[in-house]
Amino acid sequence: MAIEGRCMKCKAQKVMKVPAKMTKTSRGGFMAKGNCSVCDCGMCRIMSKVDAEKAIADGDATKAF
Repeated sequence: MAIEGRCMKCKAQKVMKVPAKMTKTSRGGFMAKGNCSVCDCGMCRIMSKVDAEKAIADGDATKAF
């Protein structure tokens, strides 16, 4: 499962480079931060706790909190 997010430079949904960093927001949510696989621009995606834990377990993201 590759993590997809919206790239602000490409203006489209793209796959993040592996591994993305899974962080916690100030309100307790989870956010995957990574770079676009096409243009290398920074991108992020808000995720649920279940999806965040699954991405960490699958190796698509590293735990950064």
